Amino acid sequence: MRLADLALVALTLGAGLTGAQARSPSEQMMLLEPSERIEQRCNARAMGEVGRDTKGMKPDELVAYAYHDPVIKGWKIKAPGAAIRSGNTWYHLAYECETEHDGIDVKSFTYKLGAAIPNSEWGSHYLVGQ
Repeated sequence: MRLADLALVALTLGAGLTGAQARSPSEQMMLLEPSERIEQRCNARAMGEVGRDTKGMKPDELVAYAYHDPVIKGWKIKAPGAAIRSGNTWYHLAYECETEHDGIDVKSFTYKLGAAIPNSEWGSHYLVGQ
């Protein structure tokens, strides 16, 4: 699930609720299945770290399953075949992430940013332009 999809879920869940009933982002995340929660939290961490660490990068999308399905065991995820978009360019990305037992707080995170992905590969790997 993309961050934009998560935002949509949050808006949908919050629709029609009064201020006292509104849910915090953490409460909304807890409504997701644990595997989805871990993937979403770690995808967000990846986008934040790449954006902070790489001059000129402003990630706006991440597909954890672009080249290989991520593997989730317990509270850890390995996404060796992810792709991250900045502007209208996709890049290879591999990351490993471990969250606390609730899937919200990240305990450890490492990543490797790879080369740009040719436009000719986008369609077969679930990648779209802006």
